[in-house]
Amino acid sequence: MSSLQRLKLLLLTLTLFLTGCLGMPEGVQPVNNFSLERYLGQWYEIARLDHSFERGLSEVTAQYSMRDDGGVRVLNRGYSAENGEWEEAEGKAYFVQEPDLGYLKVSFFGPFYGSYIVFELDHEGYQYSLVSGPDTSYLWLLSRTPNISAQTQSMLLEKARELGFDTSQLIFVEHS
Repeated sequence: MSSLQRLKLLLLTLTLFLTGCLGMPEGVQPVNNFSLERYLGQWYEIARLDHSFERGLSEVTAQYSMRDDGGVRVLNRGYSAENGEWEEAEGKAYFVQEPDLGYLKVSFFGPFYGSYIVFELDHEGYQYSLVSGPDTSYLWLLSRTPNISAQTQSMLLEKARELGFDTSQLIFVEHS
């Protein structure tokens, strides 16, 4: 099985697991005054909790752009050193409630969606965000640049820790 087939299978497994999982972790609240237009573009994954669909990947980015149907095109990309190649997964996302609330549902396969909750965001410059899935086993720290300041990182990790995320298990993503 090729690495791309493996990635698709893992994403399918995750998606099936997340079927109907549009909830959010206790205490986590999506950001208000969310601007999709400002959120679009490229984000670098600074840190994540481990899941099989990203295991072993470095240089991970997410590219968000508009779809013709008003949704968001999601293109996740990472480098697998083990396989010596780039892996990509394309999905789509839509708002669950109001379009100014950072609460979306994302799908990489068919009608199966999982939560994408922006619960911390640099509202001034849209330079960093914290994103959760339906429970505290899903966490991503994203930035517009491959690195963030130690002060910003510390503030974001403290926020996640206070909300029940096990930040001691975070994987910090390598970017060259």
